[in-house]
Amino acid sequence: MNVKSTLPPFLTMFFAWSQPDPLQDKAAQDDSRHMRMTTQRLSPPPALRYGWLAGPVFLLAYWAAASASGLIDTRILPAPWVVVSTGVDLVHDGRLLGNLLISLVRAVEGFVIGGLAGIALALLSGLSRAGDYFVDGIAQVKRAVPAVALIPFFILWFGVDEGMKIMVIAVGAFTPVYLHTHTALRAIDIRYVELAETLRIGYWKFVWHIVLPGALPGMMLGLRFGVMAALLGLVVVEEVNATSGIGYMIDLARTYAQSDVMLVGLVTYVVIGVIADQTLLRVERRVLSWRRTLAA
Repeated sequence: MNVKSTLPPFLTMFFAWSQPDPLQDKAAQDDSRHMRMTTQRLSPPPALRYGWLAGPVFLLAYWAAASASGLIDTRILPAPWVVVSTGVDLVHDGRLLGNLLISLVRAVEGFVIGGLAGIALALLSGLSRAGDYFVDGIAQVKRAVPAVALIPFFILWFGVDEGMKIMVIAVGAFTPVYLHTHTALRAIDIRYVELAETLRIGYWKFVWHIVLPGALPGMMLGLRFGVMAALLGLVVVEEVNATSGIGYMIDLARTYAQSDVMLVGLVTYVVIGVIADQTLLRVERRVLSWRRTLAA
């Protein structure tokens, strides 16, 4: 006997609804499979830890292959192994390490002075209208004047000693740090300001909890650009009546047509810049770990 036929009508309907429908299950499986097939990942895959080295390694491999095959004249551009051997010799006789230490001291002093000045003046002009009127106008004028163009005036004011070199580096680092920090401050969403006013948050709590976290991405980007500007200023000033530093070593090697020594100095600048940039990038990721971005 069929059990369904002996049940009341409403129980029969309930029993029918409770049974799985194979057609509906198949349709649901087809829809799920179709969604998985049609959904595409728009963000890039997770970044490899040392993936950024792919480009430099490829360039180095091409340079070595072209030098070994004779495609590149070694009199114009020495081979990588020649540069390595020359660098080892310069390390052994103390020329490279001594000049490197002097260049690092100049770059760090100039970058610290320019970076601190850029952040302080950006906060002054970004958080007050009076500071915006007086400071930002001068900073925008300075933006149109390269730091290299001020070297004759710095020589006239500070002479050709270390003070002039550090000031040129500081002025070069100041501009990107100031501009990015100031732009980040002015780009803070006005709704956060209105929320702080509604909650009657004090001014310094507002600055500490809303303004500074909101401006940190721009500030860190400005510091990274400031490092590159400081290195650019370092290269320039070390070739202006300098008696020490990596730039002086390169200029002296140019006089004697020592292209291998010149290339060692250039590679040293590159290593300094990469290490400084990667250090700031790690600090940025640590400080801004709360932010989810496409690069994460």
